[in-house]
Amino acid sequence: MADGKPQAIGIPVSGQNNTTRIPAFDAPKKPKRNMYAFACAILACMTSILLGYDIGVMSGAGLFIQEDLKISDTKLEVLMGILNVYSLIGSAAAGRTSDRIGRRYTIVLANVIFFVGAVLMGFAPNYASLMVGRFVAGVGVGYAAMIAPVYTAEVSPASSRGFLTSFPEVFINAGILLGYVSNYAFSKLPLHLGWRLMLGVGGIPSVFLALGVLKMPESPRWLVLQGRLRDAKRVLDRMSDSKEEALLRLADIKEVAGIPEECNDDVVQMPKRSHGEDVWKELLLHRTPTVKHVLIAGIGIHFFQQTSGIDAVVLYCPKIFKKAGLTDKDMLLLCTVAVGVVKTMFILVATFLLDRVGRRPLLLTSVAGMILSLASLGMFLTIIDQSTKKLYWALALAIISVLAYVATFSIGMGPITWVYSSEIFPLRLRAQGMSMGVAMNRVMSGIISMTFLSFSKAITIGGAFFFFMGVAMVGWVFFYTLLPETQGKTLEEMQVLFGTFCGWRTTMRELEKNKRVTGTDGEGDQGNVNGNGQIQMGTPKN
Repeated sequence: MADGKPQAIGIPVSGQNNTTRIPAFDAPKKPKRNMYAFACAILACMTSILLGYDIGVMSGAGLFIQEDLKISDTKLEVLMGILNVYSLIGSAAAGRTSDRIGRRYTIVLANVIFFVGAVLMGFAPNYASLMVGRFVAGVGVGYAAMIAPVYTAEVSPASSRGFLTSFPEVFINAGILLGYVSNYAFSKLPLHLGWRLMLGVGGIPSVFLALGVLKMPESPRWLVLQGRLRDAKRVLDRMSDSKEEALLRLADIKEVAGIPEECNDDVVQMPKRSHGEDVWKELLLHRTPTVKHVLIAGIGIHFFQQTSGIDAVVLYCPKIFKKAGLTDKDMLLLCTVAVGVVKTMFILVATFLLDRVGRRPLLLTSVAGMILSLASLGMFLTIIDQSTKKLYWALALAIISVLAYVATFSIGMGPITWVYSSEIFPLRLRAQGMSMGVAMNRVMSGIISMTFLSFSKAITIGGAFFFFMGVAMVGWVFFYTLLPETQGKTLEEMQVLFGTFCGWRTTMRELEKNKRVTGTDGEGDQGNVNGNGQIQMGTPKN
């Protein structure tokens, strides 16, 4: 072995003096990224650009709407944040809709609804009709926010699931940046026309997205639940890194769907299912410890993502910079564009780290960075607020703090929220469970965005960011205590990590020990285990 070349392994053959020599196996190569799954994930997740665009464009359009329609700060913050509340209708309906008509057509429906909302907002003559447009667009955003990560998680191979399921957050950031650019591009137009074009052009991408999504395959998990095994196998063959992985993924889905492993018919008659009632009972009334833990983790991560203040910063960037002493309108919008650029750059970096570094290290590091940047932003805004003269150094440091905050948010907290919540729910609970997480996300986003101006007046703008810092600190403790690492686990396998709450580390050690003893790598291994030191990998029974 001294020369570093592969050596032959000698195996004696019975009754002979010679030795049959077999070349040593090379180390297995890492599978190439599945480009078909990659393309489908991009197309599905581009639906999230609708939410991002609305958040970004309202940041600047709000200044012009307030000036044109002569509305108060209270009416403005309601207008800015109400879309998040309206989106609850879409996210609540998306679970049942996607189970009935499929993930793909639900994405198409989301784009159609948002297009109608964008047109209504673009032609709105007054505040009341603008609110109607916000309602319609909000329903479309709710559909998109729930279904994009679900579809992506269900088509992604385990080796790149984190990379692919982070794409909704990537395109939310891309949409925010486009919204900021739209603000600046249309800001020179007449007042009554500029903000209407800012809002109306957001409907154009939804037309092309709806047409593109029709070219995508349906989710293999949804196909199995419809009894369409042949179609599911075809999709999995194209979506997996190897034929072996495709077979393992199909076996996993069949097991959870209650289809015998030996059944290989093209079409299977599935038992008539209720329209989600049994699922809601299992989620809300008859929860196993595993389901309780998954719910706490999946809903909790969405709660802390929003209550740590991200939408307050993104929506009210111009207001924050104006409060810090930046008064020129063009400079306000340009600084806001800089926020969008930084946010998008760091989310792209995060996509390449998710499957290499893991969820927990990125998440904990990200939240720690958010805590520090929120502390500095609150401090500099407080100094500026209490000063009688303009402090350029404090203004510069406040802007840097905002950029640091959106960067650290985007490197972990932003994408991991969607990745983590979309991969931990078992198949039978995924659509409804994800809709609960999205509902929490939108509720807290709506509360924060509809109260930020009033809240910052009540306790000062610096105090508001100190409050967000405190929430982020509680969130860090929550993540460290209750969220196990899910990197590299199949969607069904990771259920074994949940159910012991704070004791998940012990379960993780037992799982790793079992892998070393049995020689399995955990990818697709669903070995049912019993009290002899083995681990039960299947779905928990009531």
